[in-house]
This record gives sequence, C-alpha cells and structure tokens, in this order.
Amino acid sequence: MFEIGNSLREARLRQSLEFPELEHATKIRSKYLRALEDEQFDVLPAQTYVKGFLRTYAEHLGLDGELYVDEYNSRYVAGEDENPLRPARASSGGRERRFAVGVAFAVVAGITILTALLIAAWKFGGSSDNNTKVTQPTAAVKKKQRHQKRTVVPRSVALDVRATHGYGSYVEVRVGSALGRQRYAGTLTPGKKLILRGSKLWFRIDAPANVVIRVNGARRKLPGFGHPRVVTALPGGRMTLASATG
Repeated sequence: MFEIGNSLREARLRQSLEFPELEHATKIRSKYLRALEDEQFDVLPAQTYVKGFLRTYAEHLGLDGELYVDEYNSRYVAGEDENPLRPARASSGGRERRFAVGVAFAVVAGITILTALLIAAWKFGGSSDNNTKVTQPTAAVKKKQRHQKRTVVPRSVALDVRATHGYGSYVEVRVGSALGRQRYAGTLTPGKKLILRGSKLWFRIDAPANVVIRVNGARRKLPGFGHPRVVTALPGGRMTLASATG
C-alpha cells in the first residue's frame, strides 16, 4: 500500500510542474488535480471521474496509471461490492473495469469538447451578427464591372486598306504624323490590300472612294468623293480627319 496523493505530489514537485500547466496538458481542472493529491475524492463528480482523472494524471507524471487505479479500487471501491476482493486481470471483472475506464475517458473528452464549444460561442457569438454581413455586389455594380471589361482601350491600332473600285488609290502610311517614319507608300490597285499595325498611324488616301478602310476590324468611311484625305488612326479605333494639302 502506498499513499496515492503524496506520491502524486512528490512526482509533480520533482518535475517542478505547476497546476495551471498541468491543467492545460491533461485537460483536467486544477481543483480536481489538487483534490487527487489531497485524496479528497469526494470533490470529484463520481468514481468514474476519479479513476479516469487519476490514471491520466499519474501517467502524465510518468507513473503507472493502472497501479494508482488499482490502489484506489482496493481502498475506496472494493468495500462497496459484494466481493471485496479485486477481480483478477484476466477475469470478466477486469474487462468491465477497462470498459469503465474507457467510458470515463469518453466522458472527459465530451466535457472538454463541450467546454471548448461554449468558450468559442461566448467569444465570437456576440459579434457574429453584426460583423459577418457579406456585401453582395449590386446589379449596377456588376453591370459597371462588365462595361469596364468590355471598354478596355487597346494599346495599338490595326489599319486595313483594300482597293475595290476604279484604278485604286495611292496610299501613304507613316508612324505618328506626316514627319514620322514611312511604313508604306504606293498605289493599291483593285484586289490588293494593305494591313499595318502600330501605336499611332498617319495615312493619306488620294482616292477614298476607291478603297475600303477598316480600323481595328471596324469599317470606316471617309467622306469626299475624289478628294485626298489625311487621317490619323489612334488606339481604340479613333480617327482624326483633315484635308490633304497636296
């Protein structure tokens, strides 16, 4: 026979452990750990808890938990049974004892989970109603977003000139302005086409009526039959138009 409480206390002190850290490690409240060391087993809710807590605490301290449970049974539990002697380990009573210990662990685990849920609900429940509102984009916002996607301005302009009538037309294309680098100069006859791309294109068409012009894939008509036209094509399909001086 040995002193359950004193041996637990001595093992704890040898390892310089305090109740708060033991409570965190074993999930057993400090007042119950202190009751085990003081052998005040009536503080615990029931014998099932005593055995489960006793086994867990002893094994955490590096002791034989089964030995402490057996000692507790021999001193506090056996007198309540019809047979005061402890059953052999291989007997059905041993299996029942192990089953009871398993139930105790299950109860402790359930209490621990329930406590954690209650703490979480207390911490976060009060502010969840006010702070978890999800702002959904309105129809107007969605429409604006779609419009912004559709109206992204290209960074370059594509020029497509095709001669379709008469004797065709003389075409001159430069980069940016009339003084820019020349990209093309020549006469387009019917059936011929010119396709150029750049950030900004200046071009001259001597016979606008004899050609078909597309800027960024969209057909553009130059007014004035038989009069040369000077055009600057910009990204996004925009064009500025001026009369040719010669």
